[in-house]
Amino acid sequence: MLKLTVEEIVTKIKNEETFEAVSSDYSFTIKIDKYVHYACGAVHDGHQFRKELWDNCLHTAYERWFEEDPETKEMVKSHPIVIAGMDSRFEYDLNRAPDNAIYTDAWGKQLWKNPLTENQIEKSLQKHTNFYKVVHALIEKLEEKFGICVVYDMHSYNWKRWDREVPAWNLGTSNVDNNRFGKVIESWRETLEKTPFPNGINATSKINDTFQGNGYFLKYITQNFKNTLVLATEIAKIYCDELAQIMYPEVVKSVEQYLKTELKKHAEEFYKEYNLHE
Repeated sequence: MLKLTVEEIVTKIKNEETFEAVSSDYSFTIKIDKYVHYACGAVHDGHQFRKELWDNCLHTAYERWFEEDPETKEMVKSHPIVIAGMDSRFEYDLNRAPDNAIYTDAWGKQLWKNPLTENQIEKSLQKHTNFYKVVHALIEKLEEKFGICVVYDMHSYNWKRWDREVPAWNLGTSNVDNNRFGKVIESWRETLEKTPFPNGINATSKINDTFQGNGYFLKYITQNFKNTLVLATEIAKIYCDELAQIMYPEVVKSVEQYLKTELKKHAEEFYKEYNLHE
């Protein structure tokens, strides 16, 4: 793995170079083993929280972890193109627009003892900006090369806070073109419904049941690139004990192994259906 500036990463993408890198500010990673018509993202995978903010934060490390999406990068690590955040959404949220990316409160609790300084805010927003410079360059290259692209936008959610039965998988589709892409959206839901979870976990899969796909990552790509479908894919935190902070690696592995083949198959199906170069 290389350590590269955003400018160096963008240059490599424009030149269609394969590489694996961490950004020079250690805010995100990107891997491109091969240029293909699909990519995986895990914007909330990170837990880093820069030290100058520690003493001013009212949320514990556990409270931050509880709202993050641990192991979502791990679930798609085998695919050729993966981009993932390393920083906690509590420092800045990559799935929110820049003017809303830094929380003042989070899930009903004030976040900071004292308001952040302008300098602290700018440091965080610069990392947000850098990430989207790379996202833009990546999707631009994939659309240029293949004409069409699909992005698997991986998230997780806390199922135990719901007071009703919720699905193991939720697809958020309210901000994508369902008339154009409805067939492949449904086939992705059906694919997820067949996930062979261990421990008797039921692989239910629904569309817009718990979340509707309102994240900035999806919106940014959808609004800037007309031939890219972003599939906001949320797994319930059935792969850990979200209250005791215990990970279940056998569940994570089962998802990773299943998506290794089935996500690729789905991406190939998408390309055959919507390929603009034929």
